[in-house]
Amino acid sequence: MKSSYRWVIVAVGALMTCVGIGAMFSLAVFLQPMAADTGWSRTGISSAMTLDFLVMGVAGFGWGAASDRFGARIVVLAGSALLGLGLVLASRAASLLQFQLTYGVVVGLAAGAFVAPMIAAVMDWFEDSRSLAVSLVSAGIGVAPMTVSPFVRWLISAYDWRSAMMVVGIAAWVLLIPAALLVRRAPAPAGGGALSAGPAAQPSPSVREALRSPQFVVLALTFFLCCGAHSGPIFHMVSYAIGCGIAPMAAVSIYSLEGLSGLGGRLLFGLLADRFGAKPVLIAGLLVQSVAISGYLAVDRLSGFYLLSLVFGLAYGGVMPLYAVLARESFGQRVIGTVFGALTMASSLGMAFGPWAGGRIFDAFNSYMWLYIGATGVALGAVAVAFTFQARPGTEGLQPA
Repeated sequence: MKSSYRWVIVAVGALMTCVGIGAMFSLAVFLQPMAADTGWSRTGISSAMTLDFLVMGVAGFGWGAASDRFGARIVVLAGSALLGLGLVLASRAASLLQFQLTYGVVVGLAAGAFVAPMIAAVMDWFEDSRSLAVSLVSAGIGVAPMTVSPFVRWLISAYDWRSAMMVVGIAAWVLLIPAALLVRRAPAPAGGGALSAGPAAQPSPSVREALRSPQFVVLALTFFLCCGAHSGPIFHMVSYAIGCGIAPMAAVSIYSLEGLSGLGGRLLFGLLADRFGAKPVLIAGLLVQSVAISGYLAVDRLSGFYLLSLVFGLAYGGVMPLYAVLARESFGQRVIGTVFGALTMASSLGMAFGPWAGGRIFDAFNSYMWLYIGATGVALGAVAVAFTFQARPGTEGLQPA
């Protein structure tokens, strides 16, 4: 299908992932000023992020299944409303427990509504350049550190963390609710079907068959380990850089540079995957990620942080859309919202561990060294598991005619 409106869907998806995931990840910028103002421990504040990922993972599976049944529009509209509500309520939290429940539960529930449903919606609109289209939607996550994070840092400097969080919540309503109304289902293809069914092709599996297949297990474990490896270094990057003597705004710029590099990585890896296949590009990106994480142990100057952030962002940003592409190639469009929602749940469980572990490590040792050592080992585990992935037999029948 060549409808020009498919690029509107891509743009809407990119905006939603930018604002939705960027607002959730902005807790990394809030971490230090919140701890200084309230006296709450870094472990306690970071636990809200852990809750975010846990709730987002479970919710992402449910939102993905709902998008398969009801369409993406109603799902992202509900997520938009919940995101603003969670941020506004969290900004008024009087205790650490209240903050953890509002930011960790409500914001996490909202964030799960954007990635899987919008990626599934976009893949339904595209027959050619599907990897690039998915990468562009995912690129919104890469843009977030360059837009949401500096905006939050400026608001905190100009006002305070509570005012900043409330403004971000209101901005989420203003931007996302109108955008959600632009989401549409893809038009039915001419001739009644967009997929070929070659003689060797297998039919699109049911949800139960897909979730019990070895392809899903390998993808889910790889996604879990990949995100478990980079979540701690990403979330604690600003605090780690400040601890190395980097000025706070410069530390945020490191975080932003990772996002810029991640944006480039998504576009580059999307193009490479369309040409060479998603699996070899995924494995290469995971290997680069593991090397970059270990490199942070050897830097303490701004120039070194900038260089590694370029490489790290390129790798972890570039691999993220490829899981959806591999899932679509193995399981087809009919169940992709549910399947990718389940993969997102696995990735969120991995993401949940890093912020909590980093906070515990810092509180125990007053250092992040063991965080980066452990994350490197987990990243290498993701490389090993990814090597074992084999596409579902007969999936050529699920590909565009």
